[in-house]
Amino acid sequence: MNAQTQFSGGFKNAPIDAAYAFRAAMTVMARPGVIRLISGTQPPAPLSVAAGTLLLTLCDPDTRVHLAGGLNTDAVRQWLTFHTGAPIAVASEADFAVGTWQALGTLTQYRIGTPEYPDRSATLIVECDDLQQAGAALTGPGIKDTAHLSLPDVPALQANAALYPLGCDFFFTCDDRLAALPRSTLINAEG
Repeated sequence: MNAQTQFSGGFKNAPIDAAYAFRAAMTVMARPGVIRLISGTQPPAPLSVAAGTLLLTLCDPDTRVHLAGGLNTDAVRQWLTFHTGAPIAVASEADFAVGTWQALGTLTQYRIGTPEYPDRSATLIVECDDLQQAGAALTGPGIKDTAHLSLPDVPALQANAALYPLGCDFFFTCDDRLAALPRSTLINAEG
């Protein structure tokens, strides 16, 4: 990877771009099933614009990131480290993990918090081929009646929700689109 690629692709106007991205991230986390556009970065392939923008918005030198599967490349590691200072970590120590559902592996390898500190859990950023407001029915905080979201593995996500107040939180990314699934959301069968 050349220096030009490593140093490019970050926010053009960091305060403004990061603020818009942060608002999109908080909106989708507060309103499960909602999909928002998120952009502002040009990360190296195979990292999507949405995942790259989210990482640059939420990560700093104290945020440990696990890059799963095909995302664990020199180009992605160098880009992320240059723009955020975030250290690369193994899954069991990560604050954030990013990859496809298959590459992320079993959820049991990620931190779920403790009864005293449920906030000390991992947030997984799942790169998806498709992201739609269809599929599994969602209910719970932030959802007026019922919302729908295409989820990669409903039984695994239901098991995670059953751990509440412990468990992982999830962002789902596809190109420049972003959705979220907090651990407090109840997931019903595909609808």
